[in-house]
Amino acid sequence: MSKLSLLVVLCCSVLFFGTNTAKQAELSTQNTQKLIQPSYLKAGDTVAIVAPSGILKNRQAEVQRAIKLLESWGLHALVSKHVFSQDNHFAGTDAERCEDLQKAMDNPTISAIWAARGGYGTVRILDKLDYTQLKKKPKWLIGYSDITALHNDFHNNGFETIHAMMCTSLTADESGLDETIATFKKALFGEPLTYILKGSDYNKIGAVTAPLIGGNLTILHTMLGSKSSIDTSGKILFIEEIGEYKYHVDRMLQSLKRAGYFDNCAGLLVGDMTKMRKNTTAWGSSIEQLILDALSDYDFPIAFNMPAGHEDDNRAMILGQNVELVVGNQQSTLQFLK
Repeated sequence: MSKLSLLVVLCCSVLFFGTNTAKQAELSTQNTQKLIQPSYLKAGDTVAIVAPSGILKNRQAEVQRAIKLLESWGLHALVSKHVFSQDNHFAGTDAERCEDLQKAMDNPTISAIWAARGGYGTVRILDKLDYTQLKKKPKWLIGYSDITALHNDFHNNGFETIHAMMCTSLTADESGLDETIATFKKALFGEPLTYILKGSDYNKIGAVTAPLIGGNLTILHTMLGSKSSIDTSGKILFIEEIGEYKYHVDRMLQSLKRAGYFDNCAGLLVGDMTKMRKNTTAWGSSIEQLILDALSDYDFPIAFNMPAGHEDDNRAMILGQNVELVVGNQQSTLQFLK
């Protein structure tokens, strides 16, 4: 190799690695920045109801109950244009669902965006969204399950969000929803949130203060490798799931683990694992032990029994906010720090 060729290679290497290092430093700074907290709601504020995922067939009654609930708190409800639209599996076409969500994000008179239901479909509109106006007037995103995809995107664009009940949670029989509704209101209006969790012999004892992120395990897993995946470094990860085989849960955890998802995680908070399916070949251990086994290489605290997910008792959590998690065998505490 000539001296001139060697000099060219060296210069290109410096430029490449210098640029790459700068990008890594910029990403690291972004990941450690405190997320923007939208203004908590007050009487007179407006909440937009949207349906970014599954179809709301014969669910008008639940949406009406949601409107009445908001009105009972002194809030106004705006039901988006395509909430009851139908396009096969979805609540309208991708374009229609995106239009409703984008209008809610852009409208400066709206203070919160509440998902009517989950299901599947949010991922199909993620890349069509524009956060320009939302950054000028931040607002809360509310939902769980499939809405985890939006929680991820909102966090990556710099906003805290609320993991809480959706409109379809409000069935005719509201027994068992007292705490679900009460904590949702507290989260919306900025009242203190502290939870005392039932103890578990599976708990991995410890204490940590860090931002809480996460949501549905399947959605977190399917976001891997995309710009909607979240950085768990220095954060407490919350997971919940519904209708999966244990080996599916293990497969997702192993995949996340191999991708480095847990390498710098500060803690794990495990919510409801609802309606676990039985395989013809028994897994052979509890879901708790499965999770511990999958994460046995890590020493961060792990707390089970967070009442959040797909059960009626679905306590509200502010994702992206700092929390203090103290894990013991007899009980654990989760306190949100404003």
